[in-house]
Amino acid sequence: MQNRKLGRTGLEVSQICLGTMTWGEQNTEQEAFDQLDLAISEGINFIDAAEMYPVPPRAETQGLTERYLGNWLSRRGRRDDLIIASKVAGPGNGLSYLRNGPRLVRNQIREACEQSLKRLQTDYLDLYQVHWPDRSTNFFGQLGYRHNPDEDATPIEETLSALAELVAEGKVRHVGISNETPWGTMTYLKLAEQRGWPRLASIQNPYNLLNRTFEVGGAEIAHREQVGLLAYSPLAFGVLTGKYLDGQQPEGARLTRYTRFSRYAGARAEAANRAYAALARRHNLSPTQMALAYVNDRDFVTSNIIGATSLEQLRENIGSASVCLNDDLLQAIEELHSEFTYPCP
Repeated sequence: MQNRKLGRTGLEVSQICLGTMTWGEQNTEQEAFDQLDLAISEGINFIDAAEMYPVPPRAETQGLTERYLGNWLSRRGRRDDLIIASKVAGPGNGLSYLRNGPRLVRNQIREACEQSLKRLQTDYLDLYQVHWPDRSTNFFGQLGYRHNPDEDATPIEETLSALAELVAEGKVRHVGISNETPWGTMTYLKLAEQRGWPRLASIQNPYNLLNRTFEVGGAEIAHREQVGLLAYSPLAFGVLTGKYLDGQQPEGARLTRYTRFSRYAGARAEAANRAYAALARRHNLSPTQMALAYVNDRDFVTSNIIGATSLEQLRENIGSASVCLNDDLLQAIEELHSEFTYPCP
């Protein structure tokens, strides 16, 4: 397993990160333990969680993911060997049960961090991330930006100031953002430089064969500012595995159970997915491993966040770290991307 530098922090994280958002909803605590044991044995040292997990978020299950991870850390005694990341929730997203509606203000960020540390049974987080912005902007699959001059937004300055306090107190080692735009990223960086506050180590945004929007603006920032991408949803909610093709609805699968995840639905996505799956098979690869290997191969990606509900899936996902895509295959992927992104009239 290859390790990569996490921004300018001096930390090195595995190129595959274990995502955890199914724990407490689709996975039991024992299954979470089994996933962790397998991942660590395969060289993964980076675990990503969030206060709102599991997903879909519900008041009854909120915090279970961090609790499972904390119990595993307590029993295995591996805390100092691992890089543990979590996130503080922004407003909306049906989370009124969380602090009467989460906001990225000082007191809420401090409360959220304290609760995460308690559930994780640790004194510090290696990486603490803002899960999504506290302003009106385009994220969670929204492409176009619509300005709202009357929005009730928390200034990024207040958010980063609170994070700086946590770093100064030793509760957080480094900070990152998620579901953020190029403007937001550069604003965090500018404030950090002006105020002497902690500099962003990473940005966690969606990136996969069906969604390469990060390349427009984000990739250049990742390179020039050393704020690498932690790519989430690299299989597009499992769509890129090919298991949903031709209207299939595998029992227990995420998109079978939860219809709210429709970001990669539609005829165009179906056609692109079919083409990518056929390309993978022509090169004797599974669609899953080709899709993950493509993300692993991008030079602006620091780590690829994979999730699984079974050990079989997890083994295949981790195995993508040893898959090397040749030039012909990479060229074919780019041709398909151009076909489905920029169609000729």
